[in-house]
Amino acid sequence: MILQKVIPKINIQKEYQDFVDTFIDRTLSEFGDKVHSLYMCGSIPLGTARPFSSDADFTLVCANPANIDYDRLSTIRQEVLNEYPFVTKIDTTVSSIENVLNRPNDWGFWVKVICICVHGEDLGERVPPIVVSPKFIVELNADTPMEFDRARRSLAESGDNEEARHRSTKGCSKRLMRALYSLTMEDTGVWENDMLKMKEAILTYCAIDPALVEYLYASYLHSDAPTEEFLIRAD
Repeated sequence: MILQKVIPKINIQKEYQDFVDTFIDRTLSEFGDKVHSLYMCGSIPLGTARPFSSDADFTLVCANPANIDYDRLSTIRQEVLNEYPFVTKIDTTVSSIENVLNRPNDWGFWVKVICICVHGEDLGERVPPIVVSPKFIVELNADTPMEFDRARRSLAESGDNEEARHRSTKGCSKRLMRALYSLTMEDTGVWENDMLKMKEAILTYCAIDPALVEYLYASYLHSDAPTEEFLIRAD
């Protein structure tokens, strides 16, 4: 079973186009040819973004990610957010050309299936078809424990900062829901972008406590649970 692209074509709403162009221009102005190509995923390139509710997700692919000044990239994110406050946040992921081409069930999947190219050569066209299999699912989740530990540390460090706590809880819940959803893909045959549909598939196909799935989904939407309680259940 071959996975199809989540976003078959760019469909950015007109109210978001200037935001996307500004972020791309600032990034390229700062890093130039250190950036091979830029990609987006999520609601903005899909054309379903909602002002003051949707965030932005960019992926930078570089010959050498070590050439990217991450502090400067963070500054660019904040500057653009200040200019376009209807975007809730900007997430940036950086990968190497080598990873995209040599790790097809991980970075290759991300660029080929999840993202759509918004600048430069689309490396997804050079990634072989992504076939759903147990091997694919295992390799896709290879970094999940590390990513979860990172999200857990961020949540533990958020303290009394309610905004940071909600952001970290949402990110942690989303990561775990995606990992659980990947276990259903031999049955569904697609990568689902909608979290509600992910939840429904997990409840249908996974032998896991439904109450825990509902708890993770509720935490993704809006968690008021104490941090310690969430971390215990997430673990």
